[in-house]
Amino acid sequence: MAPAARLDDAYRYCEELVRDHDRDRWLANGLLPDDKRRHAFAIHAFSYEAARIRETIHEAMPGEIRLQWWVDAIEGEARGDVAGHPVAAALIDTIRRFSLRRSGFVNLLEARRFDLYDDAMPTLNDLEGYAGETASVLFLEVAQVLCEGADPKVADAAGHAGVAYALTGLMRALPIHARRNQVYLPADLLKAAGIEPDEVRHGRKAGELEGVLASLRSSAAGHLDSALSALAGADVRAKPAFLPLAFVGPYLRALAKAPAYGPVAEIAAWRKPLILWWFGRRL
Repeated sequence: MAPAARLDDAYRYCEELVRDHDRDRWLANGLLPDDKRRHAFAIHAFSYEAARIRETIHEAMPGEIRLQWWVDAIEGEARGDVAGHPVAAALIDTIRRFSLRRSGFVNLLEARRFDLYDDAMPTLNDLEGYAGETASVLFLEVAQVLCEGADPKVADAAGHAGVAYALTGLMRALPIHARRNQVYLPADLLKAAGIEPDEVRHGRKAGELEGVLASLRSSAAGHLDSALSALAGADVRAKPAFLPLAFVGPYLRALAKAPAYGPVAEIAAWRKPLILWWFGRRL
């Protein structure tokens, strides 16, 4: 175990990382109980580290190696001083303190292998599975930290919450992903609209793409509603873990007005604390 002072530094690093690169979750985490907040930052900082691997590589193999390093670190097999990596140190400490399932974090890393390649997402079902592994797990694990126990309704809510959150985020990031040759839009929906994945990569057929995006927005909204319904009877202690959902509805409305290929749909920064406050009252 890392010394307490070193762990404190690691958790502070995680908070700063989330503040600088995942502002919405940083704002939401600020409303969590004081004694649990830093553990949510550790989980979300880990998610950011896994998501950004694609940005730091030019070929898939270095990304595969980096993902495997994380898998080994979480499973306790990494060589070298894992505690020297602040996000790894904080995450592993959080996993140990709250007996979190290591498999959830490993599955997230396995899903992120998709990011390393330029293949299009095959189907909507595949996209929802990807969202479950990369986003639903975050809601579930933060809820586990808050509750220190399992609740089937929380698990159900997390499943839907992750799909709603991830689909919304992927639609917002469409202009960025297209420039990187990444296509997260389901190939089956694209084909039905007469669009080839390469046309998305080159920013073409924006008009035809509007129908695909409208369908995905409807799917995201449906999962948001399902998540909130499941939360209605869930452990009240777990509900703050779902505060990031506050931004899904406003982003979906912004996406409906935004061009398919950019600029990235945004919410005014001054509105976000108000949106969180209003949403928190509903939970």
